Amino acid sequence: MNREPTSYPDSSPLLGNIPALRERAERDGFLYFRNFLPREEILALRVLMLAVVERHGWREPGQDCHGARINLAAINKVPENEMRLDIGVSVAAYHDAQRIEMLHKLPHHPRLLGFYRDFFGEDAFVHPRHIARMVTGHQAMIPTPPHQDFPLIQGTTNTWTCWFPIGDCPREHGGLSILRGSHKNGVIPVRETRGAGGIAAQLCPAENDWVEGDFSAGDILTFPSHTVHKALRCQDKELIRLSLDIRFQSVNEPIEERSLLPHCDLSWDEIYSGWENEELQYYWRKYPLGIAPWDDSHLQPKRRIC
Repeated sequence: MNREPTSYPDSSPLLGNIPALRERAERDGFLYFRNFLPREEILALRVLMLAVVERHGWREPGQDCHGARINLAAINKVPENEMRLDIGVSVAAYHDAQRIEMLHKLPHHPRLLGFYRDFFGEDAFVHPRHIARMVTGHQAMIPTPPHQDFPLIQGTTNTWTCWFPIGDCPREHGGLSILRGSHKNGVIPVRETRGAGGIAAQLCPAENDWVEGDFSAGDILTFPSHTVHKALRCQDKELIRLSLDIRFQSVNEPIEERSLLPHCDLSWDEIYSGWENEELQYYWRKYPLGIAPWDDSHLQPKRRIC
């Protein structure tokens, strides 16, 4: 029987109490923090990402710099084979977004690094492979299906995703929904499907405790790589929903090599071209990272017995 989704409980009152945060994370498989990052920094990145949308001719005129209304007919003229359907815009537009220096700087915010350092109990490492979702109502787009991150990123199972919208995101504009407690099931067998990642976790009928909610700019949601999550559909196809997926792990645990590559076909040198600051360029080379081998078996469809 389906259950009505519940809302994210705010874990902000527990900040500073690491044992309590670990206990809640172990119980639920996620943590949600309101107003964790400075709103003004999130909105500054929003302006830069929307400028990319405007340069490609999809943003409706007459809006302020934060307005996210797009010309649906214009973006639907982009052929499906020129789209990044896991992102929501064309390949060319996504390349432009990945070149934004602030998009790569924000994941290194001291509040994020400090939180994960305390939570892991040792220095935290942020993956350089950041995913900037720019979800539009393009006719070929479908919401990201329920999945776990581990089959797609691998490395240590103690990799944590941090997801947050780039701007305010009420649930009717799309967002992320978490299957509470699903991290306790280990790696769940997958099936092939359309949508980002190309796989979906096979869920049993009783696995229906979904959690979702409204997000404001500055809120974050974080969860380990075994937690099942999915995207909600935006109810207004003429809006673009902007968000960022970033990942953290202990610097002492192994990483899979692809997590050190850009999330697009550009090289790091192409991404770095035009940056004002060199501090974060190839920053991971200073760490003695252990490399975990890739295992294709995690992406092979298997039958799950409920």
